[in-house]
Amino acid sequence: MLTLDKARIIVAETLKTGIAKGFKPLTVAVLDAGGALIALERSDGSSRMRPDIAIGKANGAIGLGMGSRALGKRAEEQAYFIQAMNALAKGVLVPVPGGVLVKGEGGAILGAVGVTGDTSDNDEAAAIAGIEAAGFAADGG
Repeated sequence: MLTLDKARIIVAETLKTGIAKGFKPLTVAVLDAGGALIALERSDGSSRMRPDIAIGKANGAIGLGMGSRALGKRAEEQAYFIQAMNALAKGVLVPVPGGVLVKGEGGAILGAVGVTGDTSDNDEAAAIAGIEAAGFAADGG
């Protein structure tokens, strides 16, 4: 189960990874399997829209059941589909890497983590490190 304590581990380890690798200031959002926000932290120096972007990355992953890297690829191949999904999601779907599913036993989706602030690839790497540090499997798509 993705508890508040586990979400706090994910956030702390994600931010720690960003600092250790010299990433720009990160913002981390953790959502449960239903898309509700469990935890959100914005590093000093992060811009104002970063929380919305982090939530959008995680929301897209939860909403469509795939990491946001896969959503980005799908956006390139089927732009109208992703545009329609974003409309259904009321504009809270960000289809670029950095939205990573949190998976438990048997591949069950327990939630998602959205990270933003550096390159999308670095955002995704930091999210994966945080998820794995909390004892879960990560699926970036």
